[in-house]
Formats: sequence, structure tokens, C-alpha cells
Amino acid sequence: MDSNHLNGGVDANGMDDINRPLLEPLDVRTLKFKIGEIHCASCSTTIESVVGKLDGVKSVTVSPIHGQAAIDYIPELINGSKIKEAIEDAGFPVDEFPEQDIAVCRLRIKGMMCTSCSESIESALRMVDGVKNAVVGLALEEAKVHFDPNITDTSLIIKAIEDAGFGSELISSGNDVNKVHLKLEGVNSPEDMTIIQSSLESVEGVNNVEVDVLEKKVTITYDADLTGPRSLIHCIEEAGSNPKSYQASLYVPPRRREAEQQLETRMYRNQFFLSCLFSVPVFLFSMVLPMLSPYGDWLMYKIHNMLTVGMLLRWILCTPVQFIIGRRFYVGSYHALRRRSANMDVLVALGTNVAYFYSVYIAMKALALDNFEGEDFFETSSMLISFILLGKYLEVLARGKTSDALAKLTDLTPDTACLLSLDADGNAISEMEISTQLIQRNDILKIVPGAKVPVDGIVISGQSHVNESMITGEARPISKRLGDKVIGGTMNENGCLQVKATHVGSETALSQIVQLVEAAQLSRAPVQKLADQISKFFVPAVVIAAFLTWLGWFILGEFGLYPISWTPKGMDRFELALQFGISVLVVACPCALGLATPTAVMVATGKGATQGVLIKGGNALEKAHKVKTVVFDKTGTLTVGKPTVVSAVLFSNHSMEEFCAVATAAEANSEHPIAKSIVEHAKRFLNKFGSTEHVVEAKDFEVHTGAGVSGRVGDKMVLVGNKRLMREYNVQVGPEVEKFVSENEKLARTCVLVSIDGKVAGSFAVTDPVKPEAACVISYLHSMGISSIMVTGDNWATAAAIAREVGIDKVFAETDPMGKADRIKELQMKGLTVTMVGDGINDSPALAAADVGMAIGAGTDVAIEAADIVLMKSNLEDVVTAIDLSRKTMSRIWLNYVWALGYNILGMPVAAGILFPLTGIRLPPWLAGACMAASSVSVVCSSLLLQSYKKPLHFQNVKSA
Repeated sequence: MDSNHLNGGVDANGMDDINRPLLEPLDVRTLKFKIGEIHCASCSTTIESVVGKLDGVKSVTVSPIHGQAAIDYIPELINGSKIKEAIEDAGFPVDEFPEQDIAVCRLRIKGMMCTSCSESIESALRMVDGVKNAVVGLALEEAKVHFDPNITDTSLIIKAIEDAGFGSELISSGNDVNKVHLKLEGVNSPEDMTIIQSSLESVEGVNNVEVDVLEKKVTITYDADLTGPRSLIHCIEEAGSNPKSYQASLYVPPRRREAEQQLETRMYRNQFFLSCLFSVPVFLFSMVLPMLSPYGDWLMYKIHNMLTVGMLLRWILCTPVQFIIGRRFYVGSYHALRRRSANMDVLVALGTNVAYFYSVYIAMKALALDNFEGEDFFETSSMLISFILLGKYLEVLARGKTSDALAKLTDLTPDTACLLSLDADGNAISEMEISTQLIQRNDILKIVPGAKVPVDGIVISGQSHVNESMITGEARPISKRLGDKVIGGTMNENGCLQVKATHVGSETALSQIVQLVEAAQLSRAPVQKLADQISKFFVPAVVIAAFLTWLGWFILGEFGLYPISWTPKGMDRFELALQFGISVLVVACPCALGLATPTAVMVATGKGATQGVLIKGGNALEKAHKVKTVVFDKTGTLTVGKPTVVSAVLFSNHSMEEFCAVATAAEANSEHPIAKSIVEHAKRFLNKFGSTEHVVEAKDFEVHTGAGVSGRVGDKMVLVGNKRLMREYNVQVGPEVEKFVSENEKLARTCVLVSIDGKVAGSFAVTDPVKPEAACVISYLHSMGISSIMVTGDNWATAAAIAREVGIDKVFAETDPMGKADRIKELQMKGLTVTMVGDGINDSPALAAADVGMAIGAGTDVAIEAADIVLMKSNLEDVVTAIDLSRKTMSRIWLNYVWALGYNILGMPVAAGILFPLTGIRLPPWLAGACMAASSVSVVCSSLLLQSYKKPLHFQNVKSA
């Protein structure tokens, strides 16, 4: 009986149609734009016909009325630019063509040895059509690629890396914002998998579904606003029907980076031990036993002619080390030379091959001649490879510790959480322990004393103190009560809290911090350019130097220009020259140069994150150490940022109730801290006296940057702001008002004037206390040789009073946000490197204009685009920490460079034999290889010393002292 009868007459193609999931594997995208010169339906039909013939276009719709085109296409087959060209070739101009999409992906790179490798990968990636930018991190072993998804995709990018001779796999792409991995049960056939996939794809908010039929796993990318992991599990369970039932459970894939680091460490360790299994006997047969007569006499037994037992054993034992264990150096050299570049693999392969094949030549000659005497270098080849593998093993171990701080951050999130179910009155009716990865937005969670907060949320019940030191670096527990925000990964101290989840998965503050630090570790500091420039000519220069060394010693020997006594026993002058040449080849180390900067940046950014200082990249880290001037915003930066109204005075016949109601209506839509304090004070006053004054909404509301707000409240025109706003609207400020303003400004208070219908009706006096550590920080910056300036939109008198209190001499007052940026540019014109410290509310232009922008008190908002450095706490001492950490890091980088360059500058002449004529000191090739391996390890260990960094300023300690 054939399959058609079994399947009810449905053929194979029909079955394919049934099994095809709702979302096809090929991605279909929609492109919308306007087309000009469409005069009738015939024009639109022509365009539809032309575009419809293009391979990869699924559908075309052109409106003859609006000239709007909507085209569905498959980006794997065609891109937007080709569609545009086809329409223009048909004689129709294309208008409002959308800007190209830019997607981002992160890739793990395997097989990089030095800066030359990372540069080769970057060059290969930039040659891929559609790739806009590519950055490769040597120490992090990752690449970040910006590309146009209409032209290329991640598979082509990975192929380009593999073609360049390196391994690669995708870590994440731009659409992996929220992803969950599920393990399936009850799935027995591909049809079951298709049913589950189709059910999931029909759920609102599901962006992509990937199924693994063999492993019975499914990976779902979703929008956290619309669905969540528990809803998806429920969907899978509902997809089953009798007699079939499906179950799904959370599957946590192993951490790739940790797993690969362990695999790489084990690989180098095993290769080293395996090489030692052969190299140690070779070393003993070559260097030790011949000197221990009679124990080593058997090695001198001649097998045939001059070929001895020792030489044959060394040849046999060295060969697997050279070609099997050392295969990785051949492969690396092949790919490097194919790219027309050279790296450490080329030097090692060249040096070991010269030693090995010269030794083979000596062995063959000894076998053929009965009067030949020569020394083989088999121990040079095998010991050299063994020491290099030992160095790589130690380097991988040390390099793994550079990301320890990041690993600690990722481990802060608890594995489980307590999920509450509430009734209509808000009372808990049940609780259930679930995995943290199953938490969805708006879930109610119970946080008991001593438990970690699983995700970001808002307290809806309870009161406690939460230790946030692991996220913000704030040592003291923070009081939390109704309405307060809590951060995932922090520790609940003493009370029981009920928290409503607001940010889950990759949206939590902790996840964003990790993403920011990873991006920073991948970025390249400008100082790295030194290593990049050196690496371009380093290896060719070493090869030339090695050849000239061999040639120089060989010519000197041939012409008898040095005494025969200089030649070691059992070695002729050619062999001595060859050993010097090989030593020069293998002693040079480009790896140490390549690791000098990225390892230090990795440790520093990770250490900064644990201290509550998020540095957005190597560029910011390098610039911060040059800072000579720090410009501080006033409100929320030097001051606490919570202004309070201390007095309200009337200058008109309006009642205080009417005055407060009008001010509340005008300021209600403003986000400024002073506006919020006025609204809070006015509402408190109206409630206290039981006022029936109705607060109406302001019409024609307008913000006057740096001056105040205006709007129409009922039939009244209301202005709320400073004297500059009053002048702009020609509102007279009388002597009585001037006196009130002057007296309060001398007390460091800000006066907010309220004008009703062109007359000043009254004023609020607002004070914002100075942060207790402000004066100490300004003084410490001065001791570091850094001057401090205050810039504010507030009046001169208040600004001057605050400046005197904290110890700042130079002040720019009554400055709007763009004016702040202009002031910074003026300072930069004088040759100063300027840092701007602001609270990120209205300081974005100044933060962007400064050489280094620091957003202070960002709390959970770690994605401030304008800032280069985000300070998680509102504590000014972190400004000192950021600058000091930058200085320490740059000192460490230059120390690494001095060591790496100094090692090569000193090591190569010694290897070339510069000390040999005077002292008899010679660097054998195997010892030169050991020195080369040690140089890379020493640079990484030097960077690791940054993990012991301590904050230079602790205000509490200063105050107690």
C-alpha cells in the first residue's frame, strides 16, 4: 500500500503544506515609501508590474491617489535599494525612501592570538556588503557588528569570519531582547512540533519561534508588554488535545562564555601535559642524561653510521609534538598568510620548523655518513611548543579573571521568586515559588527578609530596608515603603515587601548594567592605536631581524671573525648562528602588546560597575584621566535635588487659596523639581485649610527653557518663573518684590514669581539643601589639580551663595540648557578637557558637549544616551572615583606598554647574542619561548591588579576623621 493511500490521498507536497508553520522560515518585510509623478491608475499598474517581476518580491500595492507604495519582500533574495532602482529605471522618482535599518549582533570569536588577528577579522567584516561597522575585542574574544539587514544577515557575517580562518558563533542579535528557552514533553513527531510552533506564533506579542525537533526544545522571542513565559507555557499545554498532551518547562542553556572558557582552559592544559609527555624525555635525552655517565652512555650507541639511539629517540618523540600537538600553529599561520598578514603563529611555526627540519637534515646526514658529526635541535622544537602552550594556558586562566566583576553582577539575580495571587481586595490568597525567568510584568511578588529582589518593581505593600550596595555601591541600606522602586539583585534586610514587577528579563537595571559593561569592554580605547600600528609591521620586522641575526653570526663565523672557543661543544658555527636566529624569532611577543589595553579596560569597567560607576567605553575611560575642569549643575547635582517651599508671599489682592490653585494648575505639567515642590506645597496648603478652590487644567501650556512656564488658567494668563520670564512678558517687578527676592537669594533660596494677567501676584521662596559631601568633593578635586565650576539656570545671588558654601570660585548663572553647552565649548576652546556633571533632566546638551559627560543619580535609568559615565548613586564622591579610576587605569595601560615594549626591545638583542661575546650569556630557543610566554601572562596579571582598586574618597570616613 502506497503512502498516498495511508495519508488519505494527500501527496507529499500536500503534507508539506499542512506541516508548514504559520510564520515561514524566510523573513518577509514590508517597505513603504512615496513615488512621484503618478498621474493615473495606469502609472501605478506599471510600477506594480515592474516591481512584481523582481525575484524576492511577494506583493506590491501602489495607491494612484496618494502615490504611496507598500511592498512585501524577502530580504534574503532582494533588498530595498534594488527595488528603489527598479522603480526609478521605470521613470518614476522615489520620495521619502526610509533610512536603511541598522541591526546589531554580537559574535563569539575563536582562535585569535594577537592584535593582528583582531584587525584581520575587522577588515574581513568590513568587506562584507551591508556591514556598516565592526569592532573586535581581543581580550573579550567577541565582535560587535552593525549591519543593514536588508543586504546581509548574521549567517553571511559568520561565514566571512570563518573564511578568514577563525571560529565564530552568534551570541545575540538585536531582536533577542526578551527570549525564553523551553523544554517540551509529550512531543513524539514533527507534526507535534508544528502544532506547537503554530500555536505559539498565533500568540500576540510573539516575534519569533525557533524549534529544535531532535532536542525537543523551543526558543521564543517575545514582547514583554504583550505576553510572558508563563503565558507561553500555558499556550503550549493548551495546544494539546486528547489523547495528546504537551508539557513545557523552563530550560536554561549553559552560559556559553563560561563553558567555552573552561573548554579552552582544559584544551591548553591537556595539550601542555600531552606535549610534556614527549618533550620532557626529549629534554632528558638531550640535556641531562648525556652529562650523567654512565647512565646516559646508552644514548650514544650508534644504530647505523653516525645515527645514535639518542638522536633517533629525540626524532621519534619530537615529531608528534611538532605536527600533532603543534598543528594549531600551522593552521593559524596558513590563515594568517592567506590574509596577507602575520601573527604569533607565523613566528612560532617558522622557528619550530627551522629547528625541526634542520634536525631532520642532521639525522639523515648522520644516517648516511660514517664520519659526520652534528648536533640536532629536536629539544628546541618540542620544548618551545611546550612552553608556548604553558604560556597560553596561564594566559587564558588569567584572562578569565578579568571578567570576574561582570560574572558577579550576573550572579546577583536569585534563581527563584515567590509569586502571589491576590483577590479583588488586594489580599493574598495563594503563593507559589517559581523560577525568576518565569516572572512577567505586573506580577505581584513577595520578598521576605534576607531574600533578594528578583526583578525591578514598585513596593505596593510593606516596609523594609534594602541593601543596594551590590548595584549602586551605596553602603547604607535604603528605606523602602509604599510607592518606592526596588532594583533586581538587591537584598531585602528586615521587613516583608510586596512588589509589583515593572521591568523583567533584559529590561531590568541589572541586565542593562551588564549590557552596558559588556559594550564598554568591547569598545576600543584610543591608546590601543599604538598597539595596532606596531602590530602592522611587528612580525615582518622580527622575521627580517631573525634572518639578519643568523646571517650576521654565520658570516662572522665563516670568516673566522670570532674565536672558535665561542662555539659550544658539539655545535658548529652554522648551528650557533641558527640558534641565535631561532631565538630572535620566538622571543618576540606581539600578544603582550595586543593585551595591554583591552585587559586593563575590561578589569576597570567591571570594577567600576561594582562601585556604582558605569563607564560606557574605553574612549570615556581614557578621556576622563585628562580632565582638568569639572562643571557641576546645581539642582540635583550639588544640591539634594528635592527643593522645598519655605515661604509663600502675596503681592496682590488675590487670596492665598486662589494664588495656590493658579500656581498648581500652571506647574502641574512641568517636570522640573522646583515645579514639583511648588505643586506639592500648594496642594498641601489647600488640603490643610479645606479649600474648595477648584484646580483647573492650564491651556496653551508652554515651557520657557531656563525661565519658567506659562499658560491660561480659566480666563487668566499665568506666568510662573524667574525675573527673566517676567521681563520677556513685560511684567513690572516692583520694589517690594525686588526686596523679597534679594533677601531670599542671599539665603541661597530661589524665588519663583507668579504673575496673573500681567501683574506679580506673589512669590514662592524655595530652598534646595546642599549635599553634605559637596564641599569635601570640591576640595578633593582641587587637591587632584582639577578646578570646579558651577553652571545653573538659577539667579546669580542664589548661585553665588551655593558656590560659597561648597567652595566653588567660578559660577555661570541664569543659563539655559543650550547656554550650558556653550559655556563648556568656551572652556574647551581654551584647551581644557572638561567634564560635565548633571542629573540628566535638562543637562543633555551640556553632557553631550563635554569631553566626558557624567550623569549623576541616574538610579535605575542606566541608558542615558548623552552621558559617557553613569553614576548610579546621587553621591558626588563617585565623580572623584570615576576620574581616579580612569587615571589608575591609564597608568596601568602605559605600564603594560612599557613592559611589553621593553621586553621586546631588551629581549630581542639578548636573543640575538649581543651579550654573548662579553659574558657568554646565550638565550637558547626553548628558553626564549618560555620568556615569550611569560610576557603575555605578566601583562594580564598586571591588569588584574586593578581588581584591588579602592575608592580614594569616602565621605563618611572623612567626616568621622
